[in-house]
Amino acid sequence: MIAEAEKFMQLMHIDEYAERKPERLSGGQQQRVALARALCIEPAVLLFDEPLSNLDAKLRVSMRTEIRRIQQALGITAAYVTHDQAEAMAISDQIIIMNKGVIAQMGTPEEIYHHPNSEFVADFIGEVNFLTGEVVKAGDTCTVRIAGHEVEVSNASGFTAGQECKVVLRPEAGILADEGALPCKVVLSCFMGAYQNYHVMVGDTLVKLADYCPVGRKVYQVGDTAYLSFREGCVSML
Repeated sequence: MIAEAEKFMQLMHIDEYAERKPERLSGGQQQRVALARALCIEPAVLLFDEPLSNLDAKLRVSMRTEIRRIQQALGITAAYVTHDQAEAMAISDQIIIMNKGVIAQMGTPEEIYHHPNSEFVADFIGEVNFLTGEVVKAGDTCTVRIAGHEVEVSNASGFTAGQECKVVLRPEAGILADEGALPCKVVLSCFMGAYQNYHVMVGDTLVKLADYCPVGRKVYQVGDTAYLSFREGCVSML
C-alpha cells in the first residue's frame, strides 16, 4: 500500500510534500492529496462534485488541467458536476447540460458550443449574441433578414421561408470591416491584449465581438460605423 501511495503522490506531483502536515499544505496541494487518496483504491468511476469551487481563479485553471491529465493517463471514467462553463469545456469528452432537472442537451464540447439546440444551452455555454431575423430563403444555406438587411447563414437547414429565427453569434464568429452584410455602429472598443473587445449596435440590438490578434488590422473606435459579417460555418440558427 505504501508503494501505491508513493505511485499516486508522484503522479499528482505531491511526493515532495509527503512529510508535510496537512495544515501546511496550500488549497491546491490539499486538492491533489484528496485526488491521490481517491485514486489509490483504483475506482472504476470517479465522481466529482464541484471539487474546485473553493479555489481561486488561477488555481482552478491549474487544477482542472491536472484532473484532465490524470483522468486521461489512467483511463478512468469520471462524472464531473460543475456550474463553471469553462471548466466543463476543458475537462469533458461529453457534456450533459441540465435545466431544472431535465437534460437540455448532450454532446461533445464542440457540438454544444457550435450547435446549441436552444437559447438556454447557447447562453449557458460561453458568451453569445442572439440576432432576431426572418428567413427569406431556405436551404442548406439560409438568407436571413436582420434589421432590414439580408445576410447568409451556412449549415442552417431545417428552416422555411417566412419563418422567424434567431441567429446564434459567438463573439469570435463576427467580423468587423468597412464593407459587409450588416451595418453597425461601434459603442465600445477596448484592447484586451489577446483581442480587441467591441460592442456594436445592429439596429436596436447590442452585439459583443472579440477580434483576436488584431495586430495589423484596422481598429475601430467608439462612434465609427462599420459592417458586421459572419465567419462561414461559425454561426448557427434557432
